[in-house]
Amino acid sequence: MIENSFELLKRLKELGFLKDERDPYWWPNSGTFEVVVGAILTQNTRWEKVEEALLNLKNYMNDIELEKLAQIDQKLLSTLIKPAGFYNTKAFRLKKLSQNILNEFGSFEIFQKRVSRYWLLNQKGIGKETADSILNYACYKDFMVVDSYTARILGITGYEFSEYDDIADFLTEGVFQNLDEIYELYNKEIPLNQIYARFHGKIVDFCKEYFKGKQREDKVKKLLFT
Repeated sequence: MIENSFELLKRLKELGFLKDERDPYWWPNSGTFEVVVGAILTQNTRWEKVEEALLNLKNYMNDIELEKLAQIDQKLLSTLIKPAGFYNTKAFRLKKLSQNILNEFGSFEIFQKRVSRYWLLNQKGIGKETADSILNYACYKDFMVVDSYTARILGITGYEFSEYDDIADFLTEGVFQNLDEIYELYNKEIPLNQIYARFHGKIVDFCKEYFKGKQREDKVKKLLFT
């Protein structure tokens, strides 16, 4: 069992994660409205399918922008995002969310600065994981994303949590209490939100690589703690 989440972060970094430096915040095109769209599309589907849907949107509208998505025909939107699955539901939610952002904040830039987790959780189809993904990767706020990979890797390391927020609290506490050590790992001070973003990315990339098929848990434990 690890003593805190910092030990997990450190070990994942020692193992070479993140291996794909696609974005300083791990999520592609972080800090843009595209992240908001991607966070909705990735619900109950694989990221590869999300990328197909995002490419369709880019090919149609050039740039994925808030104003364009708020005005697009919903049936057309459904067709464009079809690769991501549940396309009728997601099209409705994406268009409604875009309209609500415009009505409430006026622009994506103001949304980035002023949006709260409470506001997001009150939008149709947005749960805690999606809200925290938007807050961290699109808005650069200090929120740690928790997903099924997170719960699985913590279970391997000896921790079992039943609530999303309990997992998030465990992860953020270990980071916050060991910031100086984390700065040493990176050889520089980096923003807390970026630490959370990269920590989540390390977990996802590790699990995708080592939990394929019927990987035995004892083999993963050995890799993490030897």
